[in-house]
Amino acid sequence: MTAPTPAPSLSSGLPSVLGVFAHPDDESLLAGGVLAQQAAAGARTAVVTATWDPDSVRASELTEALAVLGAGAPRMLGYGDARNETSAPGRPRWCDVDLDEAVAQVVFHIRQLRPAVVITHDALGQLTGHPDHRRTHQVVLLAVEAAGLAQLWPEAGAPWQTGALYAATHPHSGIGELGPLLRGVGKRLLSVPDEYVTATVDVTPWLDQKWAAIRSHGSQLTGERPLPALLSRLDEQSRARILAVEYFTGHNFTPASVGPEGSGVKREAR
Repeated sequence: MTAPTPAPSLSSGLPSVLGVFAHPDDESLLAGGVLAQQAAAGARTAVVTATWDPDSVRASELTEALAVLGAGAPRMLGYGDARNETSAPGRPRWCDVDLDEAVAQVVFHIRQLRPAVVITHDALGQLTGHPDHRRTHQVVLLAVEAAGLAQLWPEAGAPWQTGALYAATHPHSGIGELGPLLRGVGKRLLSVPDEYVTATVDVTPWLDQKWAAIRSHGSQLTGERPLPALLSRLDEQSRARILAVEYFTGHNFTPASVGPEGSGVKREAR
């Protein structure tokens, strides 16, 4: 794989970072290293989780994982998991909820936390194409833009324009040992062309923290198919090779700036 140009905002301390993920444990698996890295550098970090009841066991596990990563208290939207009808009794599934309702909820958290960067799932739905992952990507793309527009959801707070969105992803050449691990339990593998990756972060210094956060999701450490369970059955070296690098596709949301001739010049977004 050709080494992508690293994104400075993911390799140095930031004023604030907000992760928005579909399920408890997504934050630890996909961006646990970066969240720990940024918290250690002095950034304010927080995580919004779209699914599962805030009174569930999964919520308690999330609380522990976020404490390990230094990401504060859980911010759970409480919708149902598309593949688990017991996740949020009486609530709609996240992938079915009205789009405006979903976007408004994420806009509220963006305006409240005012992050410099938002991290979420990629468009493919994170290797296995989970519908909640894809829905989260769609909602967050809309919410990051909408949060900066005062005319949209004024009741959600003062507008705030996040500078960039980073979608956690996996390039074709970065699948490695994760491929046979997932295929072995009948899961799909959806990865992106290498050139889609704009930030590659070596999180080896925070690997113990990341694995401790993953292990905090104890309900996912048993069974045949959950990724934490699969990882727990590997030897330490194999697990480290899978978890030590995190990949992202960057999307820039910086407003137009004035060019040298006085004309508006927009920075390109992917």
